[in-house]
Amino acid sequence: MASPLLSLRDVHLTFGGTPLLSGAELTIHPGDAIGLVGRNGSGKSTLLKIAAGEIEPDGGERIIQGGTTLRYLAQEPVLTGYASTLDYVAEGLAPGDDPYRARRLLEHLGFTGEESPATLSGGEARRCALARTLAPRPDILLLDEPTNHLDLPAIEWLEGEIKSMASALVVVSHDRRLLENLSRTTVWLDRGITRRLEQGFGTFEAWRDGQLEMEEVQRHKLDRKIAAEEDWLRYGVSARRKRNVKRLANLHSLRRGRREERRVTGSVRLTRVEDEASGKLVIEAEAVNKSYGEQAIVRELDIRVMKGDRLGIIGPNGAGKTTLLNLLTGTLRPDSGRVRLGVNLQSVTLDQGRATLDPTMTLQTALTPGGGDRVTVGGVIKHVAAYMNDFLFTPEQARMPVGKLSGGERGRLLLARTLAQPSNLLVLDEPTNDLDLETLDLLQEMLADYPGTVLLVSHDRDFLDRVVTSTLAFEGAGRWIEYAGGYSDMVAQRGHGVLAKAAAKQDLAPKQRAAKAVDPAAGETKKRRFGFKEQHALKTLPGRIAMLEATIASLQKSLGDPALFARDPAGFKAAAEELTAAQIALAAAEEEWLKLELLREELGS
Repeated sequence: MASPLLSLRDVHLTFGGTPLLSGAELTIHPGDAIGLVGRNGSGKSTLLKIAAGEIEPDGGERIIQGGTTLRYLAQEPVLTGYASTLDYVAEGLAPGDDPYRARRLLEHLGFTGEESPATLSGGEARRCALARTLAPRPDILLLDEPTNHLDLPAIEWLEGEIKSMASALVVVSHDRRLLENLSRTTVWLDRGITRRLEQGFGTFEAWRDGQLEMEEVQRHKLDRKIAAEEDWLRYGVSARRKRNVKRLANLHSLRRGRREERRVTGSVRLTRVEDEASGKLVIEAEAVNKSYGEQAIVRELDIRVMKGDRLGIIGPNGAGKTTLLNLLTGTLRPDSGRVRLGVNLQSVTLDQGRATLDPTMTLQTALTPGGGDRVTVGGVIKHVAAYMNDFLFTPEQARMPVGKLSGGERGRLLLARTLAQPSNLLVLDEPTNDLDLETLDLLQEMLADYPGTVLLVSHDRDFLDRVVTSTLAFEGAGRWIEYAGGYSDMVAQRGHGVLAKAAAKQDLAPKQRAAKAVDPAAGETKKRRFGFKEQHALKTLPGRIAMLEATIASLQKSLGDPALFARDPAGFKAAAEELTAAQIALAAAEEEWLKLELLREELGS
């Protein structure tokens, strides 16, 4: 293997008396594509800053190979002192770098190059800094949350741009799909130390759960215990992830039912619903149009949202997703057409602005503004401490001022407060912004249990796939089309992801699109077939899953023998490693089965 470009060895760092890093390590070789993962507050951004040479650790060493070029994307870049965005990006180029690449990257990210950095918003500044980071094609790219403030077209463009570069990559991101698509190695920062998995993020969560379970078994054998709060925070997350595999299967069932319902009732007059039991119809839009000046935001929209639907709304920035939400919820009147809301609707909205919280109030007061120690969620009365537990807060934090919470904790608190309000229609506008992976798991679980209807705007492809039953996608020039299923289902049905707004305006006419779908040689429309290998895999996977479950049960029984560790430490270690491998294989087999089953349903095979 080639010598590493950069190494961090035995890094220690303490802030305010609390150790943040306690022997963390990071090695970057040429061609590496590393996903750096860990909970909010675990020190991922700090470790990247140490790797970039931005801060000095208390202990350990940083070794960088001579002549290595490195570029670092910080979460809060500083653009002061530059006359234009192009000047800022070009200043990061090294001698011999292509100056035209800087302008091209800026244009892809929505800039002309003439903007004054002083006038940019926080999101615009990060996009400009991203262009500066990518322009030189360095030996090492260190990216801290590169998809923040990017829409879906920009995220997918960024993935392609990074894949085309020869740079070694270390990326911190809460975007699961981005991590799965870019990483070939995963480094897990947990409790101040790093553990390295020589596989991409797709296998990480099952591996992590296996590591934690093995630790728990070893702790049990050695009669060592951890605090109940830490136990719940750490192991509750992995338990939820396993439950979510089952929830995904339930979601696919919901999607299938929705497709069948649409086929049966698609030609029936919508007014027929008025005579049905109240509450079944949530939103009905007929021939809805909305424009601002000459710009059409919504054109001839017809859609019906029924009780229990989870509707995802996707499109590029500027397409009008928030305007569409306001039209569907009745807070904005259309120029023409009709929006009818169901009876007895109680809606709660979590918008992009994230209503501010009084920094002096306690967590308990924020969750129970009327006083007391009880909250009612979905008709169920809970003690506020138990409800806080659901959102990864410990009982000791109940009387902590909101101002002392981290950004991720404030995001969780806002979600908890929103979901605690009585509602049967939940409107979420970019709810996943700045949430870590554990909180995204939590939000997914809460939405799966939510008995009402959900309208969701998001740029998180994985989250859309895990939550929504149908997707309303922007097609250009004010047109929106509904597709059954999540983001991946939409891509499979129309053949591409979300187009940038400028490109969407140039979409083909219906006849041209139809002609494009026809094979000139065969004279008929091409149709994706469910292949023999896929059929065989779908048939054999249940047996493999059952075999792996039996193996895991047997290994867990063996490891449960209190005398095994003392009698045969090597055998105990081998069994524990075999258990971890079996759990990873089981998670992969379950995920593969779900994907194949969904594909089979889409193709009608």
